[in-house]
Amino acid sequence: MPDKLIQFDDFLKVNIRVGRIVEALPFPEARKPAWKLIIDFGPKLGTKKSSAQITENYTAEMLIGKQILAVVNFPPRQIGPFMSEVLTLGVSAADGSIILISPDQQVEEGVHLH
Repeated sequence: MPDKLIQFDDFLKVNIRVGRIVEALPFPEARKPAWKLIIDFGPKLGTKKSSAQITENYTAEMLIGKQILAVVNFPPRQIGPFMSEVLTLGVSAADGSIILISPDQQVEEGVHLH
C-alpha cells in the first residue's frame, strides 16, 4: 500500500509532458555527475532546460533525439550555475542509477501523460 493516498485532483495538478532531448551538455559544476539537457516540448511549450543525474546509463550521443517524460509545471530550480526548468522523470535501477521514462512509441512533443 502506498505511504500516503492522494486525491485524483492532486494528480491532475501535475503536468507531465513528452519532450525530445535536443542537446545534452556536460555539467562539471554539479555536485553529482549530471547532464544539462535541452528538451523540446513542441510549439506550445517550446524548449526547456533540465539537469539530470543520468551519466551512469547515458552518453550525450544516446540522449540526443530521445523522447522522455518530464514535469513541466514545477517552479524553476537553481542547481549550481544552471537553472533547471523541468523535472526529467526516471526510475531507480537495482544499482541505484537512474533509467529515464520514455514512451514506447514515438509521439508528438508536448503531449501529456494521462
